[in-house]
Amino acid sequence: MQRCGARRRSPPRRADVDLPTGTRSDLGDELVEHPVTSSEVVYHGLVWDVRRETVELGAAGPVTREYVEHPGAVMVVALKDIDGVEHVVLIKQYRHPVRTNEWELSAGLLDVDGEPPREAAARELLEEADLVAARWDVLLDFYSSPGGLSEPVRIFLARDVTEAGDGHGFTREGEEADIRGLWLPLDDAYAAVLGGQVHNPGAVIGILAAWGAKQADWATVRPHDEPWPWHPAYRATGMEPHPATDG
Repeated sequence: MQRCGARRRSPPRRADVDLPTGTRSDLGDELVEHPVTSSEVVYHGLVWDVRRETVELGAAGPVTREYVEHPGAVMVVALKDIDGVEHVVLIKQYRHPVRTNEWELSAGLLDVDGEPPREAAARELLEEADLVAARWDVLLDFYSSPGGLSEPVRIFLARDVTEAGDGHGFTREGEEADIRGLWLPLDDAYAAVLGGQVHNPGAVIGILAAWGAKQADWATVRPHDEPWPWHPAYRATGMEPHPATDG
């Protein structure tokens, strides 16, 4: 309670912010090739390597950075109408680096030579969830952790989904041996993400994107074979992979 005659304090002065405003048309990531003056693999791992490069940034001068080289990955938001409600399938498996049994989307590496991304996504959906889909679209593309990892990810939307049945010839091993699948209403999955119950980045991004796309009556999805310039193997022409070069 302020005393009579006491001097009223002024609120802290906010720093002036002089940033322009914009619209969607102002956005759009840009591929940039700065000169790389040195490049070497400094660690060879079981799955991934670590590369050290020195890059010239113009007025900022040269900087040296290390990052994990990654072949890229695909993920699948598979949807099915159950009793008139849109459901998404999630799988649960152990991820040792974070010591967590995570709820995830079906996903996998682009590590099969010559395999188009949609085919890789269909293979992962079959291997991890025993499902096949008749309709495929691109939901979105993203980089998983571009400050230290070169992994580009494409999330597909799979619809007209059915059970594959037995006999697809794949035996789950390692962490995949204990995979558990679950059909969940998309609205519930969306609420679980916002409630902090889901932590896998691909699942978080895919569920939020699918929920948003549904609100737009799926007008935002793109053809399954849309060009993917954000993945270096598909940057040159279309969706046919070309051989990677070692710098």
